[in-house]
Amino acid sequence: MSPEHEPILYVEPLPSSKQWVMQNLVPSRAKAVTYAQSLFPILTWIYRYNWTWFLGDAVAGVTVGVVVIPQGMAYAKLAQLPPEFGLYSSFVGCALYFMFATSKDITIGPVAVMSTLMGNILHDVLPHLPQYQATPWVVAGCLSVVLGCIVTALGLLRLGFIVDFIPLPAIAAFMTGSALNIAMGQIPTLMGNNSVKGYNTRDPTYLVFGNFFKYIKHCNLNAAVGLTSLFLLYAIRAGCKYAARRWPKREKLFFFISTLRTAFVILLYTLISFLVNRNHRSNPKFSILGVVPRGFKHMQIPTVNSDILSAVAGKLPSAIIVLIIEHISISKSFGRINNYTINPNQELIAIGITNIFGPFFGAYPATGSFSRTAIKSKAGVRTPLAGVITACIVVIAIYALPPVFFYISNALLAAVIIHAVGDLVSTPTAIKMFWRISPFEFVIFWAGVLVSVFSSIDNGIYTTVAASAALLLFRIAKAQGKFVGTIRVVYDQPSSVTPNTSDCRDIFVPLDHSDGSNPSVTPQHPQGGIFIYRLNEGYLYPNAVHFTDHMIAEVTTRTRPGVVNPYGSLGNRPWNDPGPRHKDETDIDMTLPVLRAVILDFNGVSNVDITSIQNLVDVRKQLDRYADRAVAWHFAGVKSPWIRRALVAGGFGSSNTATRTVFSVATVGALEHKGDQPLSDIQNASNRGQHAQDEEFVSDSFTSTQDKPHVANSTSFDTLPLPILSVDHPFFHIDLDEALKAAKLESDSVSKE
Repeated sequence: MSPEHEPILYVEPLPSSKQWVMQNLVPSRAKAVTYAQSLFPILTWIYRYNWTWFLGDAVAGVTVGVVVIPQGMAYAKLAQLPPEFGLYSSFVGCALYFMFATSKDITIGPVAVMSTLMGNILHDVLPHLPQYQATPWVVAGCLSVVLGCIVTALGLLRLGFIVDFIPLPAIAAFMTGSALNIAMGQIPTLMGNNSVKGYNTRDPTYLVFGNFFKYIKHCNLNAAVGLTSLFLLYAIRAGCKYAARRWPKREKLFFFISTLRTAFVILLYTLISFLVNRNHRSNPKFSILGVVPRGFKHMQIPTVNSDILSAVAGKLPSAIIVLIIEHISISKSFGRINNYTINPNQELIAIGITNIFGPFFGAYPATGSFSRTAIKSKAGVRTPLAGVITACIVVIAIYALPPVFFYISNALLAAVIIHAVGDLVSTPTAIKMFWRISPFEFVIFWAGVLVSVFSSIDNGIYTTVAASAALLLFRIAKAQGKFVGTIRVVYDQPSSVTPNTSDCRDIFVPLDHSDGSNPSVTPQHPQGGIFIYRLNEGYLYPNAVHFTDHMIAEVTTRTRPGVVNPYGSLGNRPWNDPGPRHKDETDIDMTLPVLRAVILDFNGVSNVDITSIQNLVDVRKQLDRYADRAVAWHFAGVKSPWIRRALVAGGFGSSNTATRTVFSVATVGALEHKGDQPLSDIQNASNRGQHAQDEEFVSDSFTSTQDKPHVANSTSFDTLPLPILSVDHPFFHIDLDEALKAAKLESDSVSKE
């Protein structure tokens, strides 16, 4: 190539630790301001609030308010707390969330799973805290504050990504197992035999199921109320779904009728209860809720002391997991449905703040509700401010409706709970999808469900999370690289009679066709002792040895040693060196090539560490001894300057013996230059070029980065080639094609010598 076309040298400055600290740990003023503003997302939309948004929020807020009142009281019973605490939790969750929300759909309040877990915690710790036997809400409030502080800290430290380590099958198993546990625990209340001595509805699900039939003869009039109300709830929902399909123009009307079915059924059966029990208040015909105090009777400063903390400490991990994954998974799901993105860190702050301040009003731990969020979304909510309207509805109920609450049947509330948690059970279609996508995760799903049924919700959570983490680590540790070869391909359009052979290129596919490529097409293995090895995962300490062991085994099988007997005498030969007692050339396939170069495809590698780099250094020494020469190591597709820095620290990327190399360059613009014009001016001008095209440039003699190309002593119009990667590390390549050409050039040069 003529001097006019020689590329300007580009030397990449390797990143420094100070640079990393300044970029990632030391916030700039702009980042600090952005961080502070992100804590209050309401500031980004409240000034644009309008009447159209208010109407949508009002409809959604009132609709959710009507639903949350009976659900809140029912869930408080699950938590082994008086029903009014469910109303308090509903109020605080709706009233505070809007200031910190990044989701317009989510509704924070009491939920079935968290309430059941709260009830299990109280059931386990109250025997050790006799001073709080009569006031279990004090323990619940303390737990809420502690959970809120922990979750808020996770959000402030921007650790919301930890939720991503809990996969969908684990969440589905947790939801399904919890739903079965809750539903089975409510059936005795539904049927009226829950008060039988010795019948503990907090036993494992299978025991509750067996004991139900053991004590079925004790069922009473509550069964009539519970079964008919449950049937009516499902009948109304099914009827509305059918009517919506039959009359699609009135779909919105049938949606609201279906949404309000819980309120309608409760009002209907409360009226029946009033007519039946109004003259039997002290001895009702069937179990009723009883006295619900008017107003916020339990407002107080939460009690947080060492006695309670030591008692609940072992329960905190499961409570945190439930609090986080239920809220984040729901908010992400509805964000995708309604085309917006939530901020997991900010959502953690939102539920954390809610649970910190909730106990001041008498609330217990609350998180996002799936059923109420779905209702709120379908009702046409426009902003998070709809939660304030819901809170107003709850306050009205707290002050105006306690006399009505007195006659609500407990069997009716059990029916409401069973009906609500039924939607949490994974459908057969979803379970079938798990099997088709990943049989291993299908097994994890069923393991979580079975442990929840035969043990407890806590153990079910731990099982799925631990099994998912073990599967993740196994996949990382057992990641296996692939040797790849080249296939020359052309572009073939269905409309063309013959392929366009002038537009062709080389692609690199696994030699064993493990990627599903057509086995009738045989990739060409690089010749001359060159191997291309593709790493499909991050190259880290769990899988470093596994990657390289596979590579060494294949390389030594396809090549011959550099010398027949490198050990000389028999006494110097290692004990584990296989083969005949006295090796000679007849014992080695001399038609095999000597190893000359290894090309590592790093396109799939996002991180390396000290162990993996040291392993690579050791393998290089091992292969150098095997080949009796310095084997060239080329790297293609290194994505990060930090990976290049690590490789350079390990002695990779350059070599004192390099005499030829290949650069990928971009030809930039059409430039007019003179011989006396400084090279830096030309390079600055190239940055203003109109167009850049990538091409490969073969350098006939690469010696050091100090060799500067020169410009012809004449005025001309030309394109300026600029290297894509740093020229001081000639063994780092932009892609496999460049790396293979460079390896072949170097191999040919060594062969000639």
